[in-house]
Amino acid sequence: MGEALAEAALATAHGDVPIGAVVLGPDGTVLARAHNERELENDPTGHAELLVLRRAAAALGTWHLDDCTLVATLEPCTMCAGALVLARVSRLVFGAYDPKAGAVASLWDVVRDPRLNHRVEVVGGVAEDHCGELLRSFFASHR
Repeated sequence: MGEALAEAALATAHGDVPIGAVVLGPDGTVLARAHNERELENDPTGHAELLVLRRAAAALGTWHLDDCTLVATLEPCTMCAGALVLARVSRLVFGAYDPKAGAVASLWDVVRDPRLNHRVEVVGGVAEDHCGELLRSFFASHR
């Protein structure tokens, strides 16, 4: 989670919401890192999770991220949760819960929906206070 938090902090330099993510390979090494780049790239899909999935797939040379773990500072939204399923990510570890848009535990459970062809193991609330404080500080300074 420390790596994801370091990525999240980089997002504030260009006005993006501080969310970071890393993908760990089957052996636990970091395959890719990313932070939100929606504002930087004027891209509504510039979420840390989508960017890190693309980078991890490029590093592995395949879109199948079997036995990989995605670590994110915030519970993924519906778009990102769907991408985790489609990429066949094995595990998701996230920090803060997102009661307004979370699609893994808070509002929906997209990644473990039995109607889909793949399910993701989920560990939530890791370093939740630290991840949440980073977001609260960001939004407090933008109000």
